[in-house]
Amino acid sequence: MRTYSELITIPTYKERFEYLKLSGEVGVETFGFERYLNQTFYRSAIWRKIRNQVIIRDNGFDMAFPDVPIGNRIVVHHMNPVDTDDVIYQREILLNPEFLISVSYDTHNAIHYGDMDLIQQEDFIERTKFDTCPWKH
Repeated sequence: MRTYSELITIPTYKERFEYLKLSGEVGVETFGFERYLNQTFYRSAIWRKIRNQVIIRDNGFDMAFPDVPIGNRIVVHHMNPVDTDDVIYQREILLNPEFLISVSYDTHNAIHYGDMDLIQQEDFIERTKFDTCPWKH
């Protein structure tokens, strides 16, 4: 069982990715005809509350890795796959922050379906005064 406590002891971004990687296949059904269950759950007040707590805990960093900020949509990822029974019976794996991590949308897709090539490694450019208007220097 993957845990947050174990994940944050992993020293490199790549090793954290390998720890979380699921190697699934695109198009393989997870909830099938019961997809309404997870859609209802992800719209619930309790999920929104836990989701916000996890994002705050992780400081908006991808896989809680310092210096890798999530620059776009934050996804709170279940580190261990969940199924319909987990949702129906509200099992601990569903809402315990120990089993959740903040990731970027690209990282989430890479964890489920690919490898690190799917993660866009952005080089952030620090903006300076007049950097888009060089004639004003």
